[in-house]
Amino acid sequence: MSELAPLHVPISILDVAPVVSGSTPTDALRAALELAQLADRSGYTRVWYAEHHNMPGIASSAPEILIATVLAQTERLRVGSGGVMLPNHAPLMVAERFGTLEALYPGRVDLGIGRAPGSDPRTSQALRRHLGNPDLPELLEELFGFFDDAGTNPLTIQATPGRGYRPDVWLLGSSGSSAQLAALLGLPFATAHHFSPGATVGSLHAYRELFWPTTTPGIHFDGSARAALPEPHGMITVQTIVADTEEQARRIGDAFALMFLRIRQGRRPDRMFTQEQVDAYDWSPEERAWADGTLAQQAVGTPEMVHARLTELLAETGATELMATAMAPSQADRLRSFELLAELAGIGVPA
Repeated sequence: MSELAPLHVPISILDVAPVVSGSTPTDALRAALELAQLADRSGYTRVWYAEHHNMPGIASSAPEILIATVLAQTERLRVGSGGVMLPNHAPLMVAERFGTLEALYPGRVDLGIGRAPGSDPRTSQALRRHLGNPDLPELLEELFGFFDDAGTNPLTIQATPGRGYRPDVWLLGSSGSSAQLAALLGLPFATAHHFSPGATVGSLHAYRELFWPTTTPGIHFDGSARAALPEPHGMITVQTIVADTEEQARRIGDAFALMFLRIRQGRRPDRMFTQEQVDAYDWSPEERAWADGTLAQQAVGTPEMVHARLTELLAETGATELMATAMAPSQADRLRSFELLAELAGIGVPA
């Protein structure tokens, strides 16, 4: 690898514990732990786990359990949710679970929050989502009330652990509404460029334009507690595949493209495709063009190519942190990609 300038932003990882065809959720969860331990050794800032349901190809349906397991088997890494879909949960239970994690591992826990169900309407019903489907600001107000003495707790009950054990809270989204809410609450914001690249620039622009800085925790006009964040902190999540050759990286990246193509066609696969299945797929000209366009918006290639693409994305978006996700069929390829990414980004564990 030629000498590359450091990216000068924190680099983190989003993992969904993909279940590859022919493997089991046990295999996927063990692979997730192995990746987190590599991240801990390599200087990554944080690893997050995404909440999804009714998806046989994703094993991260219970992020809190994965977070606790990874925290116990790493030393310095921040670990969190990317995210907890708050409408699926009672805010009291979220406060108790993440308050427990923060009490056990102070300063290492992130609570990333989203508003989407993380699945289909039937599964949302099975999750017993709140009657009336209250807006995210209402749920956040209730959640912060369980964490903070300054918050509004309409039920006058206490979360233990919870009160006094608030982790770092992020808002997640792929639209302007979540970005605006994060800005008005003074929270860090993460946007999902890996599956909604068209919204990235606009949502981060809205977030920066509307951000309300604060140096101390306080109360927002709607009664919800605000974080102590003096300036905006925006993060983009990018599908990132780094390999020794461009051909190898694109071959691995095709697994991500084929999975999203099938979802787009209403034919969601039960498991992630193996590399052999991807290599054997007969792409139509239209599908091939769509896949190439999809991968071009992400960061796929040699270390030099990925460095150039990530540098470009940082300049275009003004993001202050990068979060890489790698939907690769092979665990060896996935680990190698994150090893190369750490090297090209110039990160490392402080001595």
